Amino acid sequence: MNVSDPIADMLTRIRNASRAHHLEVVVPASRVKREIARILVEEGFIASFSEGKDEHGVHPVITLNLKYVDGKASVVSGLKRISKPGLRVYARKTDIPRVLGGLGIVIVSTSQGIMTGAQARKAQLGGEVLAYVW
Repeated sequence: MNVSDPIADMLTRIRNASRAHHLEVVVPASRVKREIARILVEEGFIASFSEGKDEHGVHPVITLNLKYVDGKASVVSGLKRISKPGLRVYARKTDIPRVLGGLGIVIVSTSQGIMTGAQARKAQLGGEVLAYVW
């Protein structure tokens, strides 16, 4: 199935699975999605992720293991896609936004790779604001 915005599709799958209390989510693999998953693991929003093939053994997929507090409430309470294919959103190094006063993270695509807003501020890099996670 063709998806016009694969990153938004990944975030929606995570949001839906966490609300349905699923333990894992399977998304089609790409380098950008792998980097977003790495950031979510580093920041503690998901437990882990692994790469493999789909049930037919043809297409590469990423399996995300979701994280819950006391087995009830999802650690991810919100995900929002900011820069979309129809409207790209960029931020200078001094204008990188903060999410919920620093409780959430901003995922930014910079010239040095995909990183959190805090890492981009520290490296003094601007770039495309991909998503907010809180």
